[in-house]
Amino acid sequence: VQLQASGGGLVHAGGSLRLSCSASGSTLDYYSVAWFRQAPGREREGVSCINSDGVTAYEDSVKGRFTISRDDAKNTVYLQMNGLKPEDTAVYYCATPVARAPLGEAPICRLLNYAYGYWGQGTQVTVSS
Repeated sequence: VQLQASGGGLVHAGGSLRLSCSASGSTLDYYSVAWFRQAPGREREGVSCINSDGVTAYEDSVKGRFTISRDDAKNTVYLQMNGLKPEDTAVYYCATPVARAPLGEAPICRLLNYAYGYWGQGTQVTVSS
């Protein structure tokens, strides 16, 4: 699976951005997809994920502000980010596990780095105060 993250940019605090994660080489239908971010000097952290059934999870600091969604017809996952804060400034990455979900199953996704083996190249999000 090759992943391409896009949609980052520079916004003022309180603004919005929508990130996109498009896939090639495989359909995303049976994969969980997650968004991670890494700020300078900090470890990469999970932000949000969505499993193949559309069940979502969010890191506490983004709950109520970020929304993850998927459009399997477009082979794309989105992260709508509203109410952005300067502390959201980071490079954002999308990722999928190496293995697709077993047929008939939809495991709950996890915001853990080691659960994902395919990573996009990252898109910079900068929020000014």
